[in-house]
Amino acid sequence: MDKILVIGAAGQIGSELTLALRNIYGGENVFATDIKQAPQDIIESGPFQILDVMNEKNLIHFVIRNKITQIYHLAAVLSGNAEKLPLQSWEINMHGILNVLDIGREIGLKKIFWPSSIAIFGPTTPRVNTPQLTVMEPTTVYGISKLAGERWCEYYFRKYNLDVRSIRYPGLISYKTEAGGGTTDYAVEIFYDAVKTHSYECFLKEDARLPMMFMPDAIDSTIKLMEADAANLTIRSSYNLGGIDFDPKELAAEIKKHIPDFKITYAPDFRQKIAESWPASIDDSTAKKDWNCSYTYDLAKMTDVMLKETAKKLGK
Repeated sequence: MDKILVIGAAGQIGSELTLALRNIYGGENVFATDIKQAPQDIIESGPFQILDVMNEKNLIHFVIRNKITQIYHLAAVLSGNAEKLPLQSWEINMHGILNVLDIGREIGLKKIFWPSSIAIFGPTTPRVNTPQLTVMEPTTVYGISKLAGERWCEYYFRKYNLDVRSIRYPGLISYKTEAGGGTTDYAVEIFYDAVKTHSYECFLKEDARLPMMFMPDAIDSTIKLMEADAANLTIRSSYNLGGIDFDPKELAAEIKKHIPDFKITYAPDFRQKIAESWPASIDDSTAKKDWNCSYTYDLAKMTDVMLKETAKKLGK
């Protein structure tokens, strides 16, 4: 049986991916780690330990001691926060993935998963239906680090035959974990404020269209990619993933169908410039061809679930 390590298990993706992996592989076979305390369901459903991916010595000891065969490395400083501390964020984002890749090479890990992002694209990239292979000139520290990470992942695959797999996630929406400093986080914050106050001040313009994805589809896609036959994979940098694309005005209109007196106002901040450099929609035909990527949630279905679950979480 595989022994899986999830680094960043207390984060937005990790807190849900860890539970999904434990449902498949068994709680005792999925080791959750983070530099902060994890949610209660992570702690109660299997092993959890505080672990810093930046500490290579502790990391390799953990991997060897627990006979780890797969690593999901999810820890990163996200786009909005990274712009406030660029050099520190670069160091964390790059040092982390290089530590994991080098451990994978040294001990012969079976598989590694590392998330990339639509942030690897830039203002010179075609914004509509952004192709899998295209111009990539990111203008943020987060995007630069993710693009560099993609190149390292492909390098380790080609030079050392290390089975590294990756997805370029769009903006991720979840009711389980609150926003964590990303440019697409308005699409999470808006549901909390809609339920609490029936109003929201958005840090992007009303027409800032971006690709988004409901977390269950992101988790399903991640596991599907990791379970795919390696022989079918043609991309070893990172796969485009599309999901749903919408702008704040469209999301607000969908929320108003459930909360008629909901009001949205707009006060764009530095994240608007970041959003303008990212795609408005994504061509994910390569992922669909290589490993049958597909999605369950559209805007209406996602909004319905988000409002119900957020209200439950807030006791409304």
